[in-house]
Amino acid sequence: MSDTMTTTPPPEKPDQQQQFHTLPEEDLFSVLGSSPAGLTSEQAQAGLLRFGHNDISHIRKVPVILQYLGHFKNLLIIILLIAAGISLFVGEVIDAVIIFFIVFASVTLDFFQEYKAGEAADLLKQKILTRATVLRDGKEQDLPIIDLVPGDVVRLTAGDIVPADARILTARDFYVNQSSLTGEPFPVEKSPGAAAAGTPVTSADNYTFLGTSVVSGTATALVTKTGVSTEFGKVAKTLVERPPETEFERGLKAFSYLMSKFVFFLVIFVFFINALFRHGILESLLFSVALAVGMTPELLPMILSLNLSKGSVAMSEKGAIVKHPESIQNFGSMDILCTDKTGTLTQNEIALVRHLDTEGNDSENVLLYSFINSTFDTGLKSPLDDAILKFRHLDINRFHKIDEIPFDFLRKRISVVVADGDKRLIVSKGAPEEIFRVCSQVDRNGVIEPLTEAVRAQVEGIYQAQSAGGFRTLAVCYRTVPGDVTQFSVADETEMTLAGFVTFIDPPKETARESIRQLEQSGIELKILTGDNELVTRKICEEIGLEIKGVLSGEEVEHMDVQTLSRVVENVTVFSRMTPVQKNRVMMALKKNGHVVGFMGDGINDAPSIREADVGISVENAVDIAKESADIILLKNDLRILSDGVIEGRKTFGNTMKYILMGTSSNFGNMFSVAGASLFLKFLPMLPIQILLNNLLYDVSESTIPSDNVDESYTKTPKKWDMDFIKKFVVVFGPISSVFDFITFGILLFFFVADAAFFQTAWFVESICTQTLVIFVIRTRVVPFYHSRPHRLLVASTILIVAVACVLPFTPVGSLFGFTPLPASFYAVLAGLVISYLVIVELVKRWFYKKYDTSAFRKTT
Repeated sequence: MSDTMTTTPPPEKPDQQQQFHTLPEEDLFSVLGSSPAGLTSEQAQAGLLRFGHNDISHIRKVPVILQYLGHFKNLLIIILLIAAGISLFVGEVIDAVIIFFIVFASVTLDFFQEYKAGEAADLLKQKILTRATVLRDGKEQDLPIIDLVPGDVVRLTAGDIVPADARILTARDFYVNQSSLTGEPFPVEKSPGAAAAGTPVTSADNYTFLGTSVVSGTATALVTKTGVSTEFGKVAKTLVERPPETEFERGLKAFSYLMSKFVFFLVIFVFFINALFRHGILESLLFSVALAVGMTPELLPMILSLNLSKGSVAMSEKGAIVKHPESIQNFGSMDILCTDKTGTLTQNEIALVRHLDTEGNDSENVLLYSFINSTFDTGLKSPLDDAILKFRHLDINRFHKIDEIPFDFLRKRISVVVADGDKRLIVSKGAPEEIFRVCSQVDRNGVIEPLTEAVRAQVEGIYQAQSAGGFRTLAVCYRTVPGDVTQFSVADETEMTLAGFVTFIDPPKETARESIRQLEQSGIELKILTGDNELVTRKICEEIGLEIKGVLSGEEVEHMDVQTLSRVVENVTVFSRMTPVQKNRVMMALKKNGHVVGFMGDGINDAPSIREADVGISVENAVDIAKESADIILLKNDLRILSDGVIEGRKTFGNTMKYILMGTSSNFGNMFSVAGASLFLKFLPMLPIQILLNNLLYDVSESTIPSDNVDESYTKTPKKWDMDFIKKFVVVFGPISSVFDFITFGILLFFFVADAAFFQTAWFVESICTQTLVIFVIRTRVVPFYHSRPHRLLVASTILIVAVACVLPFTPVGSLFGFTPLPASFYAVLAGLVISYLVIVELVKRWFYKKYDTSAFRKTT
């Protein structure tokens, strides 16, 4: 190709301990077999074979066999296996084999369903791979970062995630936030050149690391290490910060604690009663452990995985890619959405409207100053810069750049220093409030005057008028600087001369009004957290029909303590002139008040808030750091997609709740019946292997719950965990199941004069029929089948399991479990019992929801 494109392959394996940051640049290229023009495709392919993909996720990726074995890390499963081993040792071979079979069948079912759900999630993640700009074959290419290899040359700009450990080759006002690796809270400037020998790599100014983010400027860098060889990869397990615990995780933890208390006390009680008064210790142990298995909703992880997988696929079809499937549950619980207005409520098609001097008249000088600033700004480019450059082309060839003071979110301004012949100027533009702070003079038609209070009031009036009209406004100022200075800093932004304003319009989206209506109908309150001023935001809100309860500025947020802010945020709709830190404080205050909070953003300054939210949302064209921080990425910046996603989240939550309510009522009712029966029966009411089989069949019937339909009325409001509601549900519906069990016991003992085998078989069949068929009543708040139809898969699996339970006693397999054939008269009685049970549950359900209403899952403060 050319002299700059080497075809020398990289060495077999560069020394990963090599001090790349201290090498001269020529030696660096030689060691890595690269050049300033990067690698060829052939070299890169060879590099992939040598070094593997640039991916640290496999550190946490567990091999399939270990994933399967991990399902045995359950205390109840371990006890069952020990008990089966003891049974084998004492000669109860059939019992041992059956227990082993049921345990392995249950674990395999759980593993298989979770594995399928995980595979579906991985496929979705492939759609949102982070990409990097790479020099390959002598030209820039946009490639997935997992394909990078040592020797690649990458281009970096503001908003990018650094794709690998890399040595800086060229840089311009290049600042990187590497707090995720070093803990340093402030951005660090990076520059080319070899570091001194002995300099720690994490302190080197010429080196940047995988996973850090570019705050401002541009750079070219040579990849030196990828994947697990990077600094981040070496310590990934300990340095990856755990995201804040979400509302759903807190609810799941509380539910697990509630279940463990129920199981522990009941199982201990049953074990001691049977061991001390009726049966041997081994039989009592097997019975108690089987009872615990029957009571524990061990299918919950699988139900969650299937629900989340199904929800992820459904959301992807509607234009939302779910990076973290567990966030779907929180999506359904979300009752407050925080968002910036730009691009979400507005079209993000910003156009320059006017360029005003300090008297409110159009000024060519103001346009020139803003054009110079936007042209030479190499840091964080914004749509406002694009609008200025597109407005009109100006000939500024006589100017050349000397230096730049990059934008940051505290100063809210960007400055460039340019030379015009012998004259040098520093030109700044930014938020008017921040520009006013550094100005001491004002340009009045070419006459420089002091910026007195009266003049300040006049120019602020121009700014306020533009804002009130819905125009976004930036101020522009300048100052002559000495000609012998070549490097400038924030300290030089002083004693400036105010030139005027440039104003922009970003019209509201046509869909914004409908989107807000949909969110309101879904019970979600919208709060605007913006860097723009109050007047512009008010105007936009007025045009899209968003009612404003109150307005709070970033400065006011800054001076509030936690308690005051938590109280005030409830009655504020618009938060104006917000910094990233202030946005985070608002988010934390809302969460402290018990809200499930979503945050939607697309910029560098949004990343901390996206991470802090219960649900972090970004868009496909957002900067890398925002997408990496997000749980959900919208393929189009449209709140209507968000609204559709919320509905999917509530459907997912609803199907999870069906399983929990059914399990905690029906299962507990049956197990209380077992505990009660063991007090007066001379034999076990159900053999341990029968309880395990009951549990396995029940699990199979419920595995289709994630496919079920969810009532439209259920998805209209946010849904949250409420342990009090679940306890009430158990207390009301559990005893109903027990009452019918005891009626069954009475019929079996007094009318059928049942022996042990008859009793155990009959109650097994009755238990399966009642606890599986009741799903059709519990799954909806309205009349089942008439007003709410279940999914055909749920109907099929339930009927199949009921049929298996009824036929099993007549099969050879049934005899292995100790079952005996039942007379036709029993099935007639069974039909009456089941119908009566379902009718009673339906009637009690209506009373229950009238008494406790829908507030069960809409807990607010």
